[in-house]
Amino acid sequence: MNFNNRRAFLKQAATIAGAFSVNSLFNEVHGADFKNAAKKVNQLLPNQITEDEDYWGTIQRCYSVNPSIINLNNGGVSPSPIVVQQAVERYNQLANEGPSYFMWRILDQGREPLREKLANLAGVLPEEIAINRNATEALNTIILGLDLKSGDEVIGTKQDYPHMIQAYQQRVLREGIIYKQLNFDLPIEDDAQIVRAYEAAITAKTKLIHVTHMINWVGQIMPVQKICDMAHARGIEVIVDGAHSFGLLDFKIADLHCDYFGTSLHKFLSAPIGSGMLWVKKEKIEKIWPLPSSGKPHSTDIRKFEELGTRSFPIEQGIGEAINFHEAIGGKRKEDRIRYLKNYWASKAQQIPKVKLHTSLNPKYSCAICGVSIDGIKPADLEAALFNQYKIHTVSIVWENISCVRVTPHVYTTINDLDKFVKALTEIAAK
Repeated sequence: MNFNNRRAFLKQAATIAGAFSVNSLFNEVHGADFKNAAKKVNQLLPNQITEDEDYWGTIQRCYSVNPSIINLNNGGVSPSPIVVQQAVERYNQLANEGPSYFMWRILDQGREPLREKLANLAGVLPEEIAINRNATEALNTIILGLDLKSGDEVIGTKQDYPHMIQAYQQRVLREGIIYKQLNFDLPIEDDAQIVRAYEAAITAKTKLIHVTHMINWVGQIMPVQKICDMAHARGIEVIVDGAHSFGLLDFKIADLHCDYFGTSLHKFLSAPIGSGMLWVKKEKIEKIWPLPSSGKPHSTDIRKFEELGTRSFPIEQGIGEAINFHEAIGGKRKEDRIRYLKNYWASKAQQIPKVKLHTSLNPKYSCAICGVSIDGIKPADLEAALFNQYKIHTVSIVWENISCVRVTPHVYTTINDLDKFVKALTEIAAK
């Protein structure tokens, strides 16, 4: 190998190791700034750090948010920090130097260290983690891959995500399973009430319970562990939709006691857009049929769920830098900050005449997402007024018994942005 070829080879090897070593792009770009910012607040109490705007200013400057709008719809998809964007661009440039070589023979080798990094973050075994593109793909893999037969019952709710509801309805049409949906009037601040509702719906034919960890419409946090323990005592499996909880709430998947878990990584983890993760308890992998076909559908290897054909290797590898960014802040510190931002605006908004909150402010039952409405104004009209008059981006929600505008800050959201939002609500409500 001549000098130039060796140098190119070493450069490629360093690129692959990047996110999983001390030479990560995050450490190169932000390592010193994050350490210095942390040193200044480490002696403070957790609640003091949560409200330290100088510290969070360091985090906010790492995002490339558009200054012409205030984005309060991070519940749909969150922006990636600049360093994550740069990582994806770097891997994309490498891939395009010779796609079939650099994708399949170089970048593809980065999936195993990424699997380990995700498993460590999730508190599970690497052999239980599959890397895919979003929560819909992850959860549909389980929903459509379980051996359910005509007459078998599944319990979900009308407040679950539509793509999951549709997957069960498809099985009803094709195979004759029975799909029951509970209907909750949210918010609820009573774990026992929620657990009893699921328990009351169980019959001898119930095989599966589907639980959304954080209801995407209004941010209600469900008592997943208690539901799982109740279900397991009756021999029933539980699948958890963690699309909005992973990377936001400070928990490990093992803490939930569930059997299956799917999430999108491009929400609160701020990974590249189009990245997701599936977790299957190790002893259950064999019985789940993969969604895209596999040559060994009953394999015990979690990788059978990753046979997606050509996918974006740069996006996959960018996930590693998103985890570095997340861990440099700290899961609990990040959760506390985002909950503080939600409570900051919501506690002020609930004092405004005609304004109604649709989400609990109790930290046990909500974090980032909060629904808000103004008497006499349709959600779509409120969303339009916020954007057209104030350039504040939210999303209107009209789903089953929920009618509101969903508001979701993130770590890059400033107090000034939230003050402008509260002012906008005040002025709209007064008209």
